[in-house]
Amino acid sequence: MEITRADEGRTGFEAVFAFLRERLLAGSLRPGDRLVPERELAAQLGVSRPVVREALRALNALGIVEIRDRSGTVVRRPDVRVLNDFFTFALAQQADVADDLMQARIAVECQAVRLACERANVADLERLRAALGRIDATIDDPQAGGAADFAFHRAIVTAGHSDTLGVLHDAMAAVLMRSHVDRRGLVRADGAMKAYLIEDHRRIFEAVAARDPARADRVLRGHFAIGDDFRRQAAVGLPPGAGATPPSTQEEGPEP
Repeated sequence: MEITRADEGRTGFEAVFAFLRERLLAGSLRPGDRLVPERELAAQLGVSRPVVREALRALNALGIVEIRDRSGTVVRRPDVRVLNDFFTFALAQQADVADDLMQARIAVECQAVRLACERANVADLERLRAALGRIDATIDDPQAGGAADFAFHRAIVTAGHSDTLGVLHDAMAAVLMRSHVDRRGLVRADGAMKAYLIEDHRRIFEAVAARDPARADRVLRGHFAIGDDFRRQAAVGLPPGAGATPPSTQEEGPEP
């Protein structure tokens, strides 16, 4: 049995990952391509075969490669759900995850809504309109309402037609869904906030449909700001919405 030193195992494992990453980025390896045999890969990287085998098994678990009996290892197109699970576990261990996640969400969705104003097609607008209708229909149901809120915002990202933004949003999906459900639970007893929630999503939809990126960005940022204030007030025991005037309920004019 071949013995692998601890330092070799650590360095060799990283070498296998780097080998695959660099070739995928360079375009010399693509989904469906077969990797060279383990023995050849070990010799090329200067590591032992057990290290190569361990790294390939880890990559297989991540969905980056597929190890096939009698036919070798084949590169796959990674499933974003793996990243979603990893991201969820990583974020769950952070005490300030809500605030940090909101900043990432703002960055992704505000860029996506601007792109949506330029790129949204008829199917995208129909998807947004349907999601808006579900928000109205589920306003008194935290679970279904949270799912409706998430679907609306995910539809914005989809309408932006950016694969990268879509992957980033999907990676946060589980945590975002929990946030939407929790927030719907807070607004259930607040009639004014429920009305605002429906109206503000409508204004976002109208801005996208009007192909107005500046207005869409402004309304969406205001939507996030009010939602964040509402959550913070509820967290410290203040009456929800106290002292807050939803900026998006004001009449929207053209960008100066």
